[in-house]
Amino acid sequence: MSEQPEYLTTEEAADILKVSSKTVIRWIHAGRLRACKPGRGWRILVDDLPLPGHEQRVEVIYLDDNGSNPMDPIVRDAVVEALNDPPANASAVHANGMGAQYRIEIARESIAELVDARASEVVFTAGATEANNLFLRGFPYRERSTVIASATEHSSIANPLRALADEGRIELRIAPVSSSGVVDLDALTELLDDSVVFVSIAAANSETGVLNPLELIAECTHAAGAIFHSDATQLVGRLPLSMRDQDIDALSLSGHKMCGPQGIGALIVNRRLRRRLAPIVSGGGHEGGLRSGSSNVAGIVGLGAAARIAADPDAAERMRDLRDQLTANLVASGGAVNGASAERLPNTVNLRFPGAPGDVVLARTPHIAASLGSACNAGAIEPSPTLLAMGLHRTGAQESIRFSVTRFTTEAEIAAASDAIATTVAEVRQLTKEVA
Repeated sequence: MSEQPEYLTTEEAADILKVSSKTVIRWIHAGRLRACKPGRGWRILVDDLPLPGHEQRVEVIYLDDNGSNPMDPIVRDAVVEALNDPPANASAVHANGMGAQYRIEIARESIAELVDARASEVVFTAGATEANNLFLRGFPYRERSTVIASATEHSSIANPLRALADEGRIELRIAPVSSSGVVDLDALTELLDDSVVFVSIAAANSETGVLNPLELIAECTHAAGAIFHSDATQLVGRLPLSMRDQDIDALSLSGHKMCGPQGIGALIVNRRLRRRLAPIVSGGGHEGGLRSGSSNVAGIVGLGAAARIAADPDAAERMRDLRDQLTANLVASGGAVNGASAERLPNTVNLRFPGAPGDVVLARTPHIAASLGSACNAGAIEPSPTLLAMGLHRTGAQESIRFSVTRFTTEAEIAAASDAIATTVAEVRQLTKEVA
């Protein structure tokens, strides 16, 4: 009979390590200490404890591209070069200021070219969250005041819209999605009437990678006389997109989802619609009066550099191959793909591991950087609203993990990550059975 492994509570581990229980829990969440959660509390295997005074150091395999991309070296060089420029406010009329403004306009052209828009339609923001809020909160709700969004929108769309509805400024209608995660076009068409002012539906879902049919959504939206906005944060830079061909009126994007810097993004909005928007931040009237505040020149330069190297078809195909390798390996270990029948981003797979809670699997594989795709509210992990909207039950949603490969992921990393996750899933399933 094999000897049972010895597990410790966080309090017992803290006593051995001479730290507080909060520190132990912080180490677990940071991936510095392996742990599992078979019941209400964390359990740490004795053999996994670091020696007192020594930290566990691991080489992390980064598979959380949809959370934030690694910055491309070309982009990093452009940002550093801009930071080394002579000091200037881009609004100043002296030589330094005009030089900074010139850099901004070059970046604006690059962003416009990437999404097939006009440079005059690009409004730089601090990221996609601000871009979404600028459009949603800056829009004048007058004769028409009904807004439609899908059931799987990012919180930077869903939360502002709920707030606007609570304030009485809009009526909010939610378009359901199919079990594969694609917006239900028949249901969307039924929701559209002459009270709808705009529809906001993401180009690609951040948790599942599922792509929505933008042209068809635009067609039925415009047929009802409404405006079409899309949060394209996850799609831009990974797959081609044309605002003109796909008939998108307004679009949001973010730098750190296209191998650019964090803290920079843009709202691209057609000229007719742009005139109707009001700023949500008052000040010096930068960005054509829509976004006050001194320009983040280095961030904008980095975003422009990222746009110039984005949407490389070879990079997309390479990510797809790696994603498919990872998927095949983990499906062979009992995983099931959420949204398998839908078209998805080339780098993304969301897998459910029945009998193995996702937070426990990730806590026991601190060297694998992946995501639960869940919201963490006051320290309590809640099931993903996206997966629930697709029809998964709470347990199934909590057993799901999102993996998103990067442009720089290697085959060796995919093989190592597959082995680690498969082994850990089997361990967690066994542990769950033992404590049941």
